[in-house]
Amino acid sequence: MRRWGTLAATALTSAVALLGTASPTTAATTASEDAAGPVIIARYTFDTVEASGTIGDLSGRGHTLTPFTTRGGKVKLAIRDTGRAAAFPAKCTGRKCPHAVLQAPNTPELNPGANPIRYGATVKLGKGQTGSGENILQKGYSAAGGQYKLQVDGRAGRPSCVMSDNVVRGIHVAQSDVSIADGGWHKLECRRAGATLTLLVDDAVHATSAIPATLAITNAVPLSIGGKGDGNDNDQFHGSLDDVWIGLG
Repeated sequence: MRRWGTLAATALTSAVALLGTASPTTAATTASEDAAGPVIIARYTFDTVEASGTIGDLSGRGHTLTPFTTRGGKVKLAIRDTGRAAAFPAKCTGRKCPHAVLQAPNTPELNPGANPIRYGATVKLGKGQTGSGENILQKGYSAAGGQYKLQVDGRAGRPSCVMSDNVVRGIHVAQSDVSIADGGWHKLECRRAGATLTLLVDDAVHATSAIPATLAITNAVPLSIGGKGDGNDNDQFHGSLDDVWIGLG
């Protein structure tokens, strides 16, 4: 992986472009509205960038994001209402497409084991930006250690929550019955509680899936936003993201 060190505040001015005017809803607000809401352990609004090019974790727990890119890929910050959002590389075909992701190093706190976890993002994706696999947020791989993931897969642009175990092979998916690929902003949330995995779209339940109550996720893989990495098969996300968050409990 190659770190893209030019994602500094001074370099972002020329990259700012109007992405939308929907009023953002933060994950912290969502959690506070629920008496049994999770403890937020990572949160990114992309409104500020450090001089080093990193993006700070507003939860205060230090899960700082660093951009990694190949073939000229960039994560651009763009105006969204009174704040900013992260825009990822445009859709591309072939073997030389630009790739870009944001990653935070692995820590034990980011591995929920078999405990309840919620995670989500506010997403903008156009009809022409859909693809066979686009990962919004991911921690771990299905092959080993287990994973939790939020993605938008298929030409129809239907989001889904994905989980797999760190012991027993098998992928569990809760896929939405509605598309979000309409060029507007949509709030997505995944919830794991016991033996149920739930997907919410704009605060309404649009999918549930049964999972083993013993399913546990413990891996040494970085938290990745916008794709699973910057390699050839990285499941690159092609839209824009805001208010990305993870909560436990």
